[in-house]
Amino acid sequence: MQVSQKIAGFSLGAADMLRRAMGKKKPEVLMGKKKDFEEGAIKNGFTKEHADEIFEIMVPFAGYGFNKSHAAAYSVVAYRTGYLKAHKPAEFMAANLTNEITSTDTLPVYIEEARKMGIPVDAPDVNRSDVIFDVVNGHIVFGLKGIKGMGEGAASAIVKEREANGPYKSFDDFISRISFQEVNKRAIEVLIKTGGFDKLDKNRATLILNYEKAIQYEEKKRLGSDSGQVSLFEDAGIKEFADFKYEEVEEMPKMELLNIEKELIGCYVSGHPLDEWRHAIEKCATISSENIEKAGKEDKAEKAALEASGRKPWQMKNTGRSYVAIGMIQGLRQILTKKGDQMCFAKLADFKGAIDITFFPKTWEQLKDKIQDEGVYAFKGKVDGSRETPSLLVDTMEDPKALEAKSISAVHIKMREDFSSMKEISPLRDFLFGANGNCVVYFHISVNGTPFTVKANQQMQVPSNSDFIQSLKDQNLVEDVWCE
Repeated sequence: MQVSQKIAGFSLGAADMLRRAMGKKKPEVLMGKKKDFEEGAIKNGFTKEHADEIFEIMVPFAGYGFNKSHAAAYSVVAYRTGYLKAHKPAEFMAANLTNEITSTDTLPVYIEEARKMGIPVDAPDVNRSDVIFDVVNGHIVFGLKGIKGMGEGAASAIVKEREANGPYKSFDDFISRISFQEVNKRAIEVLIKTGGFDKLDKNRATLILNYEKAIQYEEKKRLGSDSGQVSLFEDAGIKEFADFKYEEVEEMPKMELLNIEKELIGCYVSGHPLDEWRHAIEKCATISSENIEKAGKEDKAEKAALEASGRKPWQMKNTGRSYVAIGMIQGLRQILTKKGDQMCFAKLADFKGAIDITFFPKTWEQLKDKIQDEGVYAFKGKVDGSRETPSLLVDTMEDPKALEAKSISAVHIKMREDFSSMKEISPLRDFLFGANGNCVVYFHISVNGTPFTVKANQQMQVPSNSDFIQSLKDQNLVEDVWCE
């Protein structure tokens, strides 16, 4: 503002307009002021060349510029957060999760980041959870406040009672100690459904079936005590009320438990529907909710460059990189095109979010009978960045397990330490040479306490399917087997 005032003679108002253009990172608005700046500078005795030079020094600030105090403050914050993440990683991530405790979009990203850092994130637990995210024995434990329907008052009452009188021993012990005015039936229900009592005496299905009757029974006991009635058996040490009898049932299927959990917490915590495919996703997926925005921008820029070079739309149809996405299908939505053909849109969820996917009529006709909501699939296709939200245009469907198998290049065998001669391992050698596959073999052995890794002859190539790996584990002198 001072430069524009002293050099170009701008008024305070005009100088402020220039400042706003710089603050909002709008170079086009800033360049629109260039002529006014030049004319004002010439009136004040500067040459046009000198005025242009000064203005060009100002232009980069419209891209990204700070005054020194702002930059210094950011540097201090960056240093402190970097220090905390390096030296107190669990506490650092717990604090970040607390900041996003009500955000269903960001919470899964932070939870997955914590797990990648080797920090377990545990589901709500009446005996370990605080009101907010907390660290217990190196584990981040989900904060009770983050459960929909719980409320901060109920969460605080549960924690306060536990801190005053010790851990809850059972579900009956829990409902006998809390106030139903502070912790109502809805709060108890959502705590059951999100796994708050999993480490006590009853499974979730049993508690969901019985909790209302158990609460009514507890209220009846309290009513008898509050009325001042004296039990005939009190002096004999006999209980006036028998223990509540639960109707025991089998636990719900894992997927149902996880879906209820996600509905009330906003994300999966105690497990994830894709856990079985985690290795395949890490090894084979090249597009995900993390990088599809970048891929969309790259696609848009590539097509813009081709269009500028004179290419027609039909000539760009097969351009662009092919990607692999693996995830769980959600929200299948079929529509009819103008020609009356069926096509489909859906979401493909991964560990950190979801991407949009599109099935054009020809592809959808081939795949529609093979795809169901909540199923896990792998798709190959190209990213379309022409719209505000990029989408994967599906070309083919793949088997995630087959992709994973193709990505495995080595089978590792850890030998027991008690073999003493080549003769003892001859059956294992014959077994391996009798197999046929594409994976090299590594032996992990220990000699006098020193570990060694030995790569087998290149002629020894084995498969990595589960049946072969199990047979290999059953071989004499084999301690462990894994694939990479």
